[in-house]
Amino acid sequence: MTQRGRATRPTGPAGRPRRSDGPRTGDRAGAPRGDLAARRARLREVIEPVVSAAGYDLEDLSVSRAGRRHVVRVIVDADGGINLDAVADVSRAVSAALDAAEESGGDLVAGEYQLEVSSPGVDRPLTLPRHWRRNVGRLVKVTVRGAAAGSEQRATGDRQLTGRVAEADDTQVVLETESGRVAHPYAELGPGRVQVEFHRLDEVADDEFDDTDDIDDDDDVEDEER
Repeated sequence: MTQRGRATRPTGPAGRPRRSDGPRTGDRAGAPRGDLAARRARLREVIEPVVSAAGYDLEDLSVSRAGRRHVVRVIVDADGGINLDAVADVSRAVSAALDAAEESGGDLVAGEYQLEVSSPGVDRPLTLPRHWRRNVGRLVKVTVRGAAAGSEQRATGDRQLTGRVAEADDTQVVLETESGRVAHPYAELGPGRVQVEFHRLDEVADDEFDDTDDIDDDDDVEDEER
């Protein structure tokens, strides 16, 4: 079962919060989306090799505004899941890499920022083959797209399908449904969603549900880029 954890690290060299030298474009009022996208790309160049070297996949990286500071959120995962100790180890490695990159190449994120590293919650969409593979045995709901134009099969439009993931490889997923097993190439499927089964809640860790760290009441999160 995939375990979910979260670690928040102090930022900046020697663990000190980074502070901007003065007003910057987008500070307080919210940075332009293009600016946040550029920061996200720079951060990915530094963070992804560190996560890969630790043996994990970088599932998502986002940069958002929270009042005077930015929040850098990093989502990592692996086959078999990732526990709290591993999340903490990755967080320390990423924090060290960001400090080193800033000392050698300047600011990666303008102003003060906070780093959060966590593993995916059960509400994360299944969009890649590895996501489906890591959820074998779980009940999911997914949109099955209608037959493509020019297909010999008559297009019937999109439909919702609920089934248990029986198998998953690099090309297709096999779902166990009320009508039996059915295989679908990933191209036919929209993002899958894991369904919470109440009779199996004792098998799901409490911290596997997606949560959001508390932010000061007067801080609004703005302009998040994913």
